[in-house]
Amino acid sequence: MEGTEVRKLAALEDAHWWYRERRHLLSRMISGVTPGTALDIGAAGGGNTRVLEAAGWSVAALEYGAEGAEVAADRGLSVLRADATALPVGDDSLDLVVAFDVLEHILDDDSAVGEVARVLRPGGRFLVAVPADPRLWSDHDVAVDHVRRYTRTTLREVLERGGFEVTSMTSWNVLLRPVVALRRRSSSGSDLETVHPVVNLGLRAIVTVERWLPVKAMPGVTLLVEARPRA
Repeated sequence: MEGTEVRKLAALEDAHWWYRERRHLLSRMISGVTPGTALDIGAAGGGNTRVLEAAGWSVAALEYGAEGAEVAADRGLSVLRADATALPVGDDSLDLVVAFDVLEHILDDDSAVGEVARVLRPGGRFLVAVPADPRLWSDHDVAVDHVRRYTRTTLREVLERGGFEVTSMTSWNVLLRPVVALRRRSSSGSDLETVHPVVNLGLRAIVTVERWLPVKAMPGVTLLVEARPRA
């Protein structure tokens, strides 16, 4: 993601309905897990890193770009600047790796997944979020430097090739998928923009309601996965 997009994200993420709910999803995924050492790959503004930090994890934010690393450091986070396909971390040294909206930016996603498998301890967790469904490809994906959108099959395949067992895969942003699909057809750039407070509140209410509905197996805008290194 280009520096200007990282700055936009950092300015938006505290209040924006999408980022707020994504932080809730991360909180729910780590609920009940004993904190240990963690790495947040592609941390950008550091919103997810701060979720882990607040939950007691010893966590570093990893960013490839200079601006992303600078934004995270400005927020008081421990930062590593490196490529996700060559993690500056020892073998079997981490209990948790988070890669939310990262793999779709990496041409060689197999190498990135393999690196995560290398650095996770046995029994460690890999939490992944990626944009779903190539049919939703739009100028937004181009603007934020996506290489691909995933299907359940292609995401499972890359994780399994990298040495992981997928323990959970669910869809998110199911209720708003028709709205996203319609908007993306007519958009001509990134969706990273300020949302009117009333609209923001309405969208937040919709994704909040989705938490309790039986829609996680239906097509959505995002896929969420928990995976563990294969024994």
